[in-house]
Amino acid sequence: MPNTLPSPTGLLAAIDMGSNSFRLEIGQVRDGRYRRHLYRKETVRLGAGLDAQGMLTEEATERGLACLRQFAQGLEGLQQQQVRAVATQTLREARNRNAFLERAVAALGQPIEVISGREEARLIYAGVSFLQPSNKRRLVIDIGGRSTEMILGTGRSPGEAESFQVGSVSLSMRYFSDGRMTAAAFRAAQVAAGAEFEEALLQFAPRRWEEALGSSGTAGAVSDVLKACGVTDGSLTPEGLRWLTQQCVDAGSINALALPGLKDDRRAVLPGGLAILYTLAVHFQIAKLLPAKGALRQGVIVDLHDRLLAAQHRRGVDLRDDSVQALQQRFHVDRAQAHRVASVATAFYEQLAPDATALEVSELRWAAELHELGMMVSHHDHHRHSAYLLAHVDAAGFSQSQQRELANLVLGQRGGLRKMEAMLDHQDMALRLMCLRLAVIKCHARQPVESRALTLKRRGIAVQLQWPAGWAQGHPRTLHQLREEADNWSRTSVLALALPETD
Repeated sequence: MPNTLPSPTGLLAAIDMGSNSFRLEIGQVRDGRYRRHLYRKETVRLGAGLDAQGMLTEEATERGLACLRQFAQGLEGLQQQQVRAVATQTLREARNRNAFLERAVAALGQPIEVISGREEARLIYAGVSFLQPSNKRRLVIDIGGRSTEMILGTGRSPGEAESFQVGSVSLSMRYFSDGRMTAAAFRAAQVAAGAEFEEALLQFAPRRWEEALGSSGTAGAVSDVLKACGVTDGSLTPEGLRWLTQQCVDAGSINALALPGLKDDRRAVLPGGLAILYTLAVHFQIAKLLPAKGALRQGVIVDLHDRLLAAQHRRGVDLRDDSVQALQQRFHVDRAQAHRVASVATAFYEQLAPDATALEVSELRWAAELHELGMMVSHHDHHRHSAYLLAHVDAAGFSQSQQRELANLVLGQRGGLRKMEAMLDHQDMALRLMCLRLAVIKCHARQPVESRALTLKRRGIAVQLQWPAGWAQGHPRTLHQLREEADNWSRTSVLALALPETD
């Protein structure tokens, strides 16, 4: 396939669609260093736009879309492969997220990925560890608008990571919604935050790390205030956090709070974030939390850089390949069979779609490598178990939407096509599905296969399957399944599968 990927060392862009702010950053990774070229931040407060039914309001939606339209102007001249947009907790929660995403993609002009909490944590660590390298065992904390991520790691290698559904926006809305800041409200907010973190006390115990870092807006905002007021050098300490909490209580209301270093866009969410920080400091015995240089957006760019390196077979690793191998090991997948099916499926796809992108080929390969994931649950209807696991398991490097797409391919590997009607509306997905199904049939005996025994040619919606003379007589069971497969496709309007005439 032609390699049209951009240079990994060229400009790369990240859009971080957080619950409080949207951020655009364009940067460059070269010679092991990171250089920022552009940074924009807009306080959108998307998380504050979730109503009691978990639906994004139209007002919040419009704020988000207006911001994305502005960001789109900053992306002019960049290819799609140079850009990655990720959405976090608010869109993980929103019941109408698909409707929002459809409008958001149109506004930005780029695909948008909703990432899991653990994937968000991994990317946060990637940004912090690249911009602030160290061999110390670290605890990295990121307090967002509606979630808080905690990650253990050493060097550039993340270890355990968790995401907790409590953030500066959600806690501020719940306990300080009227703008009043009282000692009782802070105590209640700290108890609520503590209830979320309590299950992780052993997982992130002080003996497991040597240094604690706080990334992103909340830690940075509080650090700025403590430093500007001369309370600390910018470090977040329990004493400094208690001092700032008392200043909030003495002010009485958010609007009356006047402190050096406090930016207006952080004012409304300060009490919730402060309550979380103090709770973390006490529960996890953090004597000093240092503000970190990196964050999610830099992690996205570093990760995109690594993906491009891996795709161009120069160096570097696409973490998604490692995740596929880890899942195969975890669920005891027959790797020889998975590799056979993947090789045949991608060969078929390259015959039918020679202009397909490297990512499209990779997605088919990943689906084929994991198509028997559910065998560990049950051989009966294993395709359904495989699809469910693939859609819901934590898989580093994959977005939630990408996992669902792979799960749909895996679900359609066998049986009737009626269950795949929504997927068949997109011909590129239909082609990949046909290739996977034919590969499963060709490899059904779970033995080495003749690599050139079957070939495909496409003209419009017609796909012609071809085989050498005498092949059909030697493979009656495969021929039987192929005839059933052609019959399945004859009931659809998107593709038709034709077989050679046999005696």
